[in-house]
Amino acid sequence: MTNNRKLAARFGTPLYVYELDRVVAAYRDLRNSLPPGLIIFYSLKANPHPDIARAIREAERRPACRAEVSSVGELAVALEAGFAAGECLYTGPGKTESELISAIANGVRLFSVESLTDLERAGGVALGMGIVIDCLLRINSLTSGTATSIRMMGKPSQFGIDSETLETQLPRLRAVSGTRLVGAHFYSQSNARDESSLLGELKQSVVTAARLQADLGLPMQVLDIGGGFAAPYAVPGERPLYRRIRAELGNTLDEYFPDWRSGRPEVCCESGRYLVSDCGELVSTVVNIKESRGNRFVILDAGINTLGGMAGLGRLMPLAIRPDDPSGPDGTDSATLVGPLCTPGDVLGRDVQTHTLEVGDLVTVPNVGAYGVTASLLLFLSRPAPCEVVLRRGEVLTASQLRVRRTASSG
Repeated sequence: MTNNRKLAARFGTPLYVYELDRVVAAYRDLRNSLPPGLIIFYSLKANPHPDIARAIREAERRPACRAEVSSVGELAVALEAGFAAGECLYTGPGKTESELISAIANGVRLFSVESLTDLERAGGVALGMGIVIDCLLRINSLTSGTATSIRMMGKPSQFGIDSETLETQLPRLRAVSGTRLVGAHFYSQSNARDESSLLGELKQSVVTAARLQADLGLPMQVLDIGGGFAAPYAVPGERPLYRRIRAELGNTLDEYFPDWRSGRPEVCCESGRYLVSDCGELVSTVVNIKESRGNRFVILDAGINTLGGMAGLGRLMPLAIRPDDPSGPDGTDSATLVGPLCTPGDVLGRDVQTHTLEVGDLVTVPNVGAYGVTASLLLFLSRPAPCEVVLRRGEVLTASQLRVRRTASSG
């Protein structure tokens, strides 16, 4: 990516730098990995920056990417970025009455529901507004296609209707006024460890959907088979290029839903991490270095309030950094990377291998375009949010900063 020293001098640190060219490249790589006609939903939870969402929306005209949102804030970004409300999928296990009102009023008509009570709440709101909304039943299937890195189904969960209970619940689900059941939603994994794991789960979702349609008569106008497309996070590495999915998933869909290429059903998948992970870097300044009882601590101006990820939950990510100036002092060190917050929980990584660093040096964390600033503990200790700079063809397109705290009163 572009040398970040000039950007840091101009905008300060901590600083997120996003390159839209990489976003478009990732979208096209994913599109070329999938069977023609399969619809992609961009999951805004990965990065809700409007410029990034707009770049994905404009990357391809037909079939254009759609948006998967799970809050009214994400919906607002999607609409600002040019996504049509009627093409947004609204998801989440805890939809409130107020957000349902807002989403429906803005034109959203497709919802994924996680339970009978979730469907009843959505239907009650829709009915009160004189609207009938289309709903996908999210399925918590017992069946797994293969072992995966992060399983999202097959265990007790707030996500989805347990597949073994669907037959007894279906009559009540069908009877909810204000709603129309139009299909099924699966999301079995996140960040699949390899292509075989990913492909196995996607194919299993297709097989399960066909069985639910045949055995229970579940309508199948829309089939969302989920995602799990992988990308490195906060470490060096490249996005995988999937070589088998296009043909093998296409063959499975042809076998179980022979008319799917004509839109019966409309088949969709979701991606966030894969589309935006490698577009972003975090640039930070070393503000202090200290030794404590044989341990070396490198203190940065970016902490878990800036790059929370799993660190903010007490689970350290395998973070890696690189110096911005490769001509600096020779040598390597092992250090604990910490942020500036006054809490022992502000640890980004332990035993991180670094070049020899000095106070004032810049370091960069790669591959944090997904689950970066908005997945962090932004409000913790009321420190200012990092600046986010968006580049296109190496030139600054926009620079912005989230407002996370009030300015102290002078009185």
